[in-house]
Amino acid sequence: MFNALHPTASGSRFRISYEFFPPKTPEMETQLWETVKRLEALQPHFVSVTYGAGGSTRERTHHIVARIAGETDMKPAAHLTCVAASRQEIDAIVQDYWDVGVRHIVALRGDPPGGVGTRFMPNPLGYPSSTHLVRGIKSIADFEVSVSAYPEGHPESRSIDQDIDALKAKVDAGATRAITQFFFDNDIYLKFRDRARASGVTIPIVPGIMPIRNFRQVAGFAARAGASVPRWVAERFEGLENDPETHALVAATTVVEQVMGLARAGVEEFHFYTNNRADMVFAICHLLGVRPVREKADA
Repeated sequence: MFNALHPTASGSRFRISYEFFPPKTPEMETQLWETVKRLEALQPHFVSVTYGAGGSTRERTHHIVARIAGETDMKPAAHLTCVAASRQEIDAIVQDYWDVGVRHIVALRGDPPGGVGTRFMPNPLGYPSSTHLVRGIKSIADFEVSVSAYPEGHPESRSIDQDIDALKAKVDAGATRAITQFFFDNDIYLKFRDRARASGVTIPIVPGIMPIRNFRQVAGFAARAGASVPRWVAERFEGLENDPETHALVAATTVVEQVMGLARAGVEEFHFYTNNRADMVFAICHLLGVRPVREKADA
């Protein structure tokens, strides 16, 4: 049995945020906005919109972010990378976001154009790293800036200590929050958080949570991103390739166990990689005591 964590008198103590991605088809766009509408009722701290490899979704990302800012009560955060753009181009994008009312950017170096595992070659006229990008954003306007963190190490990193040093450099440049790569072993996150704290990192280090909608797909992505999949997780999904209903139930159980375990360990902020779907995220938030505003008003 899972026990909901009871909220305080003033409401849930948990702070949540979501990540969406730009849809590729009209059907996917309909699904995105249905998801946005449902999750808006939970009053997330912010919602982020991803930026495709090599800037491939730049215009769609900007459109979605601007629409969220203009048509909802949610605060959007636009992903921005250093890839395939000059400083002048990136600075213009940053200024455009400020002009349409966006006050939060998720600043990332971005994957190499050749994909994870290939060498990153910065644009000779661009920002060479996420640290430089953070500094550039902050020089344009007083944005809130979130950055990435890697509890198991960035694929190009030599050690966790190097990763923590990189995170500290981004904090020094003006970053106000770190959001982690997804993980499935809570101890990995908790040890990384504690190690970063001991090294002087004081900004929030928010766990990135990935519901497993397709185990094979997520396992492949994890391998490319340097995130481990514990054996016990893989064993849960064995034999479910052609059983979507059981797969969905196992996936929901797994992510609920993870989030509730982190909550019992004192974690109070969560960032959900939604895959533009609301169902599992909505259920998890319900268990955390994060309920729709209407429901609280009617209680």
